[in-house]
Formats: sequence, structure tokens, C-alpha cells
Amino acid sequence: MWISRLKRVRRTIMVLGVANFVVIVSGCVLTLVSDADCDSPGQLFPLFAVCFAAGVKLAAMVKVGTTQELMAMTIMDSPTQNNHQRKLKYKTWLWWTRFAMVITVLQFIGATYLLFRLAKYVSRDGLPRNCVLGLSPDTGGWKQTLQVTFLITVCFVALAQCFTGSDILQWRSFYATQDDAWKAHYQEVFDHGIREVLCCLGRREYMGVIEEDEVCSVARLLGDLVSYRASGTGHLEFLAGLALLQSNSQFPESYEDCMEAPAFHLQEAAMLHKFAEAAYTGPLLDVGRNPALFLCTWICRQGILTPWSRKWRPKLDGDNWWRGHAAAFLKFINFPAHVLRRGRICREKCKATYFVVVLHYLRCVVIAVRGTETAEDLITDGLGRACSLTVEDLDGLTNHVHGMDTSRKHYGHSGIVEAARDLFMQIEGDPKSGESESSGFLSSLIGDGCECDGYSIRIVGHSLGGAIASLLGIRLRCRFPNLYVYAYGPLPCVDSDVAEACSEFVTSIVLDNEFSSRLSYGSIRRLQVAAIKVLSQDPKADTALIFRLARRFLSASKRQRENVEEKTSEEAIDVNNSPESQHDQIYPIWEEAEAEMQQDSEEFINPFHGMASEDNPVSQFMETGPTKEDDDEAPEMFMPGLVIHIVPEGNNMSVPIWRGWPICDVTDGYKAYVANRESFKEIMVSPSMFLDHLPWRCRHALQKVLESRNLFFDLTSETDIV
Repeated sequence: MWISRLKRVRRTIMVLGVANFVVIVSGCVLTLVSDADCDSPGQLFPLFAVCFAAGVKLAAMVKVGTTQELMAMTIMDSPTQNNHQRKLKYKTWLWWTRFAMVITVLQFIGATYLLFRLAKYVSRDGLPRNCVLGLSPDTGGWKQTLQVTFLITVCFVALAQCFTGSDILQWRSFYATQDDAWKAHYQEVFDHGIREVLCCLGRREYMGVIEEDEVCSVARLLGDLVSYRASGTGHLEFLAGLALLQSNSQFPESYEDCMEAPAFHLQEAAMLHKFAEAAYTGPLLDVGRNPALFLCTWICRQGILTPWSRKWRPKLDGDNWWRGHAAAFLKFINFPAHVLRRGRICREKCKATYFVVVLHYLRCVVIAVRGTETAEDLITDGLGRACSLTVEDLDGLTNHVHGMDTSRKHYGHSGIVEAARDLFMQIEGDPKSGESESSGFLSSLIGDGCECDGYSIRIVGHSLGGAIASLLGIRLRCRFPNLYVYAYGPLPCVDSDVAEACSEFVTSIVLDNEFSSRLSYGSIRRLQVAAIKVLSQDPKADTALIFRLARRFLSASKRQRENVEEKTSEEAIDVNNSPESQHDQIYPIWEEAEAEMQQDSEEFINPFHGMASEDNPVSQFMETGPTKEDDDEAPEMFMPGLVIHIVPEGNNMSVPIWRGWPICDVTDGYKAYVANRESFKEIMVSPSMFLDHLPWRCRHALQKVLESRNLFFDLTSETDIV
């Protein structure tokens, strides 16, 4: 029994346990052999404190290991059931882990104090001039050796415990290759982690929730995405696999087979982009654009420095008392206050922040939906499971688009669908009983005989806001035929049929390799398979190489990747195991790292290499393909409407200054093409995949496209700025 338990203990923890025990024993011996002249409380108290902390640490390690075992056994008993017992076991283990971390901090402080105390009582010639740890300066022999050993061990324990992690036992000794167990484990990790982050942000109500809620759904999805742990792949190995993936170009270099984007859509999209960007009224927009002075910029945009103008600002639902969000929105679009008619600032899950603007000179009403900015928006993003779309959700398609198959089920991103339904209720509301028209806010503004009678409607949004705007437009289309939606970098949120059917009035704009437009449950799962598979190709990928690859991958966003000639089909890696699968090539950094490894005299063996048998969990994970049940439960999500892809033309040159760090990027310009939405099913691992998602980069690219095609627009008008 005890032997089997000891086998579960991590080797580093065994070393630390022995080291703590040595601290206790050597400290007790030093106390017993202390000189009579040096046994004052001031001399022995630090010795007692360090020994006591080591003893408490040993006891805490035993308790943490016990609670960790209980948690693992509970998960093994019911891996597919999210019960209250499992949550309690996880919290118990977590709090004992944190108690052990507090003891580690105290040990580090104690070791630092001993070093300073030793330095204080050592003269310039290197010999002690006063009592140190109960021993006089003239003490020698084994006592001095024991004293030095004690100090070295105390420092080693304090430093090593900062890098070993909190786990006492090996999780794999319990879960082995059981996929459900790993998913349940990480579900608890993500669930409690999300709730604690929300609590730190002031949302304390999430910590007391016991029943199933949105956080549980997000945690379950994230737990599914860490299922590669069941194949024996660690987080670092998975990161190295990502580093080895090379993104493929979405278009041929000549762009001969692609049609240029319509000029009208580009002009209107560029003109309305500022409204989607202005919807980010919190500090997030300023943190990205002004990292050093973001706080000053945000205070200025919020109108805190001009409180006397508060009474002229529109009052929005959920705005602060000085109406700062309205001020920030108006300041960014540079329009007078009277154009902003309605809005809501929301920090609740599955509820969107929006602004309604009336532009009389354009005879247009603009609805701007904010993207991801708060923790609740991240929860909405994370609710990525598919849900069935109702007849009401597809009202604008079933009444206006011929060829739409309404007999079969259609699906959408559950979090975005819920947010769009709530936003529809805010803007338009339920129709009257037995009537097709509504008495909501939008109808009262644009209806017959109203202020904006005959005006067009434009709904815009970036990222999450673009996806919500698209689903809102699909629902409103039947009531307001003169409606169009522009979604900038939206998330995939509807199935292929719905995405194609709304192309008449929805346009999705994607900048180069941005990740959000390719981010779906299916794309992440396929990326996992690709990362593990590419890592298993070379038999000499050792741990040191993996560390180097991980570091290179993390710093890849700081430099532009050089153009590499296309590999042959024999060197490509099949990701999807299907005729339509894309092939990922290996990063140039792999060749560099491999060259470095060839300089070593010893031969290393990749632990993934040779694991291609049918019974192997790695092989089973990589060979798992979509089934009919998977298609029903997790259908593929796509960007809605007409897809316009903006890509840089010419060479993206970077000027390195030290080890590849760029000081500037030079781009000849951008081109915009009508793309096939099927081309965005896979995540592109690229240095610019996150930077391309920033809203101001999309606006800059749109302007460059217009300049290259001699197209211009003017959004301002004297009639609106008077």
C-alpha cells in the first residue's frame, strides 16, 4: 500500500522532502551543541523558526498529497458527472496547496534573513566575529561543517521550492490515458480559476454558485480542449508542436483565381469601422494603442477632466455617473452628442454593449456592438458549443432568401446566439400578438412617419461584437429590408447554410492571419492533432530542443517570419486525414534548432517517435476523426455572409537589431479579395495572428486598400457637427 503510494510521488518532491528533513535534523543538532555563550534567544530563535517552518512544510506536503489523492480518486469514480462532491474535494486540495505555498514564502524569507544575519557577523577577512546560529567564532571541526551544511540546505530548499510546482503526486499515475478523467480534472481547474479571477475583478457572486451555470459550460469546453494530456503530451510539448507548425497562405501568390472585393462594400466598411472601434469605451482600447500612457488617455476619453459637460452627454443604461462611456464613444467618432440616441453599457454574461447613432446627412441609423472587453464577454466567447437556431432567429432568412432549407436544423454559437437574442429584445422587443410589426425602439425611430422614416440601417461590430451584430441583422432583416451588417474579424458563429444564406446583407472582413475568424471548437481540436503529430515526426526532439522551440515560439510575435519556399508533398503533414485536408510545413526554426542539436555528442530520442501503433493513445488521439454524432453535437461554425480577406501585398520586411528583434515593419500595401469561408476552418499559426486582430490594424488596412484603388470616403458633414 505504502510502496504504491510512494511510487506516485514526484521525484522532485522526494528530494525536497529529504532536504526539509535534513534541515530539521541539522537544526536540532545545532541547537543541542550550541555554545553556552551563544544560546541567547536572539541567536537561537531564527534557528527554531527555520526548523519549525521545515516541519510544517513536511506536514503540509503530506496533507496536500492526501487531498490530491482523494480528489483524483473522486474524479476517477465519476469522470463524466459534475457533482458537488468533486468540487468540494478540489477546493480542499486547492486550499491546502495554497497553505503550503505560504509556508514556502516564509521559508524563503527565513533563508534570506539567515544570509543577511551571516553577512552581518562576518568580518572582512571572511571569519565570523560574533556568534552565528548558536556557535562561537572559534568553533571548528564537524560543528562548523554541520553549520555550513544547514545554511546551504536551507537556501536550497527555499529556492528549489519556488520552481517545483504544487503537485505532490503524479496526476498521470491516477488518470493514465483516460480521456474523461483528464477532461474532468481540467474542468475543475478552469472552473475554479475563472471564478476566482471574476471574484478578483469584483464579481463575487460567481464564487457562491453551486449549480450548473455559464462558467461550468466554459470550463467544460476548456477541459475538452486539454484532452491532449491523455495522449501523454505535456503542455510544453504541445507548445513545441505549435511552434513547428507553419501557416499556409490562403491564396495563391498571383491571386489570379480570386475576385477583388466590391468597391462599395470596402468604402462603406471603412467608413463605418470607426463606430465598431469606438464601442470599446473601457480602458482596453487605450491599453493596446497607448501602453505607456493608457490611463491618461482613458481618463481624457471618459471626460473626467471636463465634468461640467456631463449634462450635455446622453444618458445610457449602465453608464457611470459622469456618463463617461458616452463621452468616450462620442470623442472617438468625433461627432456631437445629439447623434447618440440610445445605448447600454453591460457587464453581464451573454449581454452585449451597444450604441445607436443617427446620421441624418447619410439618412442612416448605425448600431455599433462592442466586442470582447470584460470578463463576462470572455464567458460569452467561451460558450462555444453549438445550439439550435429557432425560427425567430432565422426570421430574416426564411422570409427573404429562396433556397434556404428550413426543414433541417441549423446551428449557431450558443453564447453569441444568446447575446443576439437579448440585444434584439433591447432594440426591438417582442412583436405584438398577431402582428408582424413591432413597437420597439427601432420601429419607433425608423417606422412610417417617424423621425428617421426611410433611413437605412447599418449594424457594425468587431470580434465578438461582429458576430452578435450578424445574428442580430439576420433577425431584423425581415422587418427592415434596407439593412446591412459589417462584421470586422468576427468569430465563426453559424453553420455553413446560414452563413451562405445571409451573404446578401452581411459582410465579414478578415485581416490577414487574425485568429478570431478561425477560432472554433473544431479548429482548436484539429490544431491539437496537428501539433502532436508534427512533434512526433523527428526522433531526436529532446527536452532541451523543446525548451528552445517554446522560447522561439513565444517570441515569434516580435519578428516577422521570412518567406520560405513551399515544401514538397512528401514533407507535408496531413492534419485532417481527408482529401480536403491542408498540409502544415515545419518552421524554419526547426531546422535551426536541429542544427544546434547535431553539435551535441549524445544522441537523444524523441518520446513521441515510434508511437504509431493502433493501441497507442497518441496514435488513437491523432487518428480520431469526426463521426456522425460529433457532427450533430459540434457542427462546424463559419463566419457569416460575404467574406472579404485583406492580405498584404509585396514583401513584409523587418529590420532586425538583436537576434531577430524587428524595429519596424515595411508593407507595400494591402489587397482585398472575396474569399471562400471554407478557407478559414483552420487556425493559422503565425507571428501576426494576434496582432492582426487589433481593430486599428484593420482600419489601417482598409484605408490602404482604398488608397491603392483610388477610392475615398468622407464621413464628416457640417450638418451633423453644427
